[in-house]
Amino acid sequence: MARIKLIVVALMAAALNGQEAKPVIDNERVTVWDVTWTKGATYPAAPDRDAVFMRLTGANAGTASFSAKGSERNQQGGSIGERWLVIDLKDHPVPPLENKTGYPLAFPRPHVKKLLENDRVIVWSYRWNLGEPTPMHFHDKDVVVVYLEDTALTSTTPDGKKTLNDYKAFDIRFNKRDRTHTELLERGTGSAMMMELK
Repeated sequence: MARIKLIVVALMAAALNGQEAKPVIDNERVTVWDVTWTKGATYPAAPDRDAVFMRLTGANAGTASFSAKGSERNQQGGSIGERWLVIDLKDHPVPPLENKTGYPLAFPRPHVKKLLENDRVIVWSYRWNLGEPTPMHFHDKDVVVVYLEDTALTSTTPDGKKTLNDYKAFDIRFNKRDRTHTELLERGTGSAMMMELK
């Protein structure tokens, strides 16, 4: 019985430090890992791709950094117990769509903060405000979104179709480009980090 407990503990530790971690999103553009750093934590995939690190908790929560393929990635300065997204960028470029909608692009927008930009990605930090809808906007790029707290948003398309989306803290989504809508926070607070793929 004690041996079984030790094996279970070892497997749990391996999963947390990335040795047996499974991606939460894996498609032709990205592989996204939700990682909680433990002692001796290692990068959860081979370092043969560019990657973005989003810090979700800890002293540097809400920040992002870029790591070029081939660079050292063990823990990237993370502290024990911190939760991060590690996003591998695959070599499958998809150019942004031409905006023919007449609406502004999704970003920049009021209340947004740019955290990182290079030739592969733009990472934004955004907080919705009760009673203040975002401008109607067009998403010309694919986006990885991580919600930092419970967030209830109504999305409204130009034809008036409404969809209520409830997200929990640390829910992660991959949203395809070619979407036009406005968003309204329905209750509480809501914030997210969003990575646009160039």
